[in-house]
Amino acid sequence: MPVRPPHSAADFAAYYQLRYRVLRQPWDQPQGSERADDDEAPTTIHALYTAADGRVAGVARLHPSGPRQAQVRYMAVDDAYQGQGIGRQLLDYLEAAARRQGLTECVLHARQSAVPFYERQGYHIVAPSHTLFGSIPHFLMRKDL
Repeated sequence: MPVRPPHSAADFAAYYQLRYRVLRQPWDQPQGSERADDDEAPTTIHALYTAADGRVAGVARLHPSGPRQAQVRYMAVDDAYQGQGIGRQLLDYLEAAARRQGLTECVLHARQSAVPFYERQGYHIVAPSHTLFGSIPHFLMRKDL
């Protein structure tokens, strides 16, 4: 199975590098801005997709955000691997992990460009959310697990 948690220091280095390259670097954000304070929390689940060529092609993470709620954050798929179902596999992996923890709903803040992808995965818009870096509108989305 190509989706798994990162295990080694090399896995985590590749994981964070992809997160930075896709989610921060195009907006001239500093290295390190791809990390979150709760990345190392025991309740945070990281997902890493390794392509057949051995490259890390996608990453995402999940954490509990309420009594029965999970939140997906930092979903990133390398541009070279877009449209190959990697995002769906990452989301399936994280949603399954949330269900195993007894969580019954999942939320996320999707960039406007990613809303159609999440809608195809069964999420619906709850409300407009924040605007990241002054230029990227986000929408709060939700799905029953």
